[in-house]
Amino acid sequence: MEPDNLYRLLMAPAAATPDQPAVVQPDEDGVLEEISYRALDDRIREYATVLDGLGLDVGDRVVVEADTSAAAVAMLLACAKLGLPFVPVSPQTPDSRLRTILQSVGPALHVRADGLADRELAEVGGRGRFGRDGLVVELPPVRGPRRRRAVLGTDTAYIVFTSGSTGRPKGVVMSHRSIVTFLRAMRADGLAGPGDRVASTSPLQFDFALFGIGVALSSGAALVPVRREQLDSPRRMVAFLREAEVTQVHGVPSLWRPVLRHDPDLLSGLTRLRSVVFAGEEFPLPELRRLQETLPAARLVNGYGATESMAASFTDVPNPLPAGQDRLSIGHAHTGAEMTLVDQHGAAVTEPGQVGEIYLRSPALFTGYWNDPGATAGVLVLDPIEPRHGQKVLRTGDLARLGEQGELYFIGRADFQVQIRGNRVELGEIEGTLTRLPGVTAAAVSLVPRLGNHVLMAAVVLDDPAAGLDQAEAIAFCAKELPAYMVPRSVHALSELPLTENGKVDRAVLNRTLAAPRSAPKVLVTNA
Repeated sequence: MEPDNLYRLLMAPAAATPDQPAVVQPDEDGVLEEISYRALDDRIREYATVLDGLGLDVGDRVVVEADTSAAAVAMLLACAKLGLPFVPVSPQTPDSRLRTILQSVGPALHVRADGLADRELAEVGGRGRFGRDGLVVELPPVRGPRRRRAVLGTDTAYIVFTSGSTGRPKGVVMSHRSIVTFLRAMRADGLAGPGDRVASTSPLQFDFALFGIGVALSSGAALVPVRREQLDSPRRMVAFLREAEVTQVHGVPSLWRPVLRHDPDLLSGLTRLRSVVFAGEEFPLPELRRLQETLPAARLVNGYGATESMAASFTDVPNPLPAGQDRLSIGHAHTGAEMTLVDQHGAAVTEPGQVGEIYLRSPALFTGYWNDPGATAGVLVLDPIEPRHGQKVLRTGDLARLGEQGELYFIGRADFQVQIRGNRVELGEIEGTLTRLPGVTAAAVSLVPRLGNHVLMAAVVLDDPAAGLDQAEAIAFCAKELPAYMVPRSVHALSELPLTENGKVDRAVLNRTLAAPRSAPKVLVTNA
């Protein structure tokens, strides 16, 4: 029996259905082209031959800088085939962050997609470029001894860098066995299948992009990368999805906000779209209801999980979403995994309505944080319910409420839980309340310093900005729905919530914005 390997899993369709499209993307003239599984595998083997000739050893890291494309997928899988952990980064990654990543992982090779502008970087290892014409090594890596003979399932498949609490990015290390186990679970759960065309909208450096590549190819579907310039315009984005005959879209909730606010009628043209998978952050329910109304036949799937496990659950949104529902279910864990709620005393939460922290049991957990055993030990912990087995589980840092049928309702991060006058407050609960205000499509709350104290302040996005916000009315609404200590001191309308480049609310920028005088800019989108 061959060991688990990401390349073998994703390229299995090359033997069974070699002429089916693996990637659908625009060519150099903007005309859609289909790259078959056979053609993609040929390119992988071509790249792998060049890599193998460099004398790299199993475990040597390769930084791959590119947007998602057939060439980028081929490069990632060529690395996987040879046991070279790939470290994906986006061309939009700031130089300072990329330097930090390069210095941290000490790559043997840094390869960049053809056409990218040069960077002023001191390379740590070798460098090269890749594209339609192959892989060209411009500076060979220093050859060392080959200590390894075989690629094992426990070897590292990739390292994805996420934002760290210290301000430095931290590398999430995922083994071949873990990612292959996860993708087999997705296939068993039927998230996608042969004949699907799966649109991926996240930058390559985020695990959501790797999720799209893995789900599409492991199920024999076609991956459809959506370019950044198409995402910048609702009209261009919808036109591309329609032309590419996309059947499933992966993206963060904020992906849909511009088209829902400015031109929702465009979505009626997506007649082939059967499902939308969203993850990364809660989908504001007013916007989600609007998406459901504009795509009444589409299956909407709420993905929940962390980079440390790729994902934990995928739950269908009820259609229609009940009028009185104020929070989405994250259901139960995917096939082969289990989520357990644990209270502050380390006991399992068993009573509906109670809140606890989510602990994930799964064979698809990450190995650890790159070169950071302390941070790893903080989240890969002994099972608090029965530690004597020695089994490690993922302490997610997420809080959820237990439902009547054992399902979970995500209510926020444990580190977004704040203390107000001795009371524990979940910022997510206040945000959910604000989105039930008529005309409010999204909300975010922060604890802001004020005259030696800390007060709750909120920002909202309005469906119709011209209508304005009655702050007193908003605060009065919260006072009817929430305990007095949870009512925001102020509520301000912004044209957009500040976002990180992967579509999550940028809490640091939000805090600074709410703390600033009211003359502060009201359009805040960051790439932090």
